[in-house]
Amino acid sequence: MLKKTLSKSERLKSRKSIDRLFKEGAFMGKYPLKMAYIIEELNEQKHPTLFAVSVPKKNFKKAVDRNRIKRLVREAFRINCLEAKSKLIDHQKQMQLMFVYQGKDMPTYVQIEALVKSVLSSLEKKL
Repeated sequence: MLKKTLSKSERLKSRKSIDRLFKEGAFMGKYPLKMAYIIEELNEQKHPTLFAVSVPKKNFKKAVDRNRIKRLVREAFRINCLEAKSKLIDHQKQMQLMFVYQGKDMPTYVQIEALVKSVLSSLEKKL
């Protein structure tokens, strides 16, 4: 049974993995949320998704603002990723993805959730 959690082991933290994601991965998204992703065969890791969020310092100078946007995106992903995770498990696939917020205005949770839902639904169609 899948849970609506985003544990520490589901975070994408490795510098090599993130560099590989941007070099070899595909991109999709709606402005102001861009997503890089790689879908591959399921390895020995337990989780079907590895996830990260980035907000550029160029657009938001204050760390408080960057951290708030990261929290909003993580929460929206946590709540809306169950369908994608179940499809990945059914197909024995693993997905590494990274969201990059490119806007210059502070978003609301409703805006972020709508963007994350639309990106995840278009990604599910590719599975």
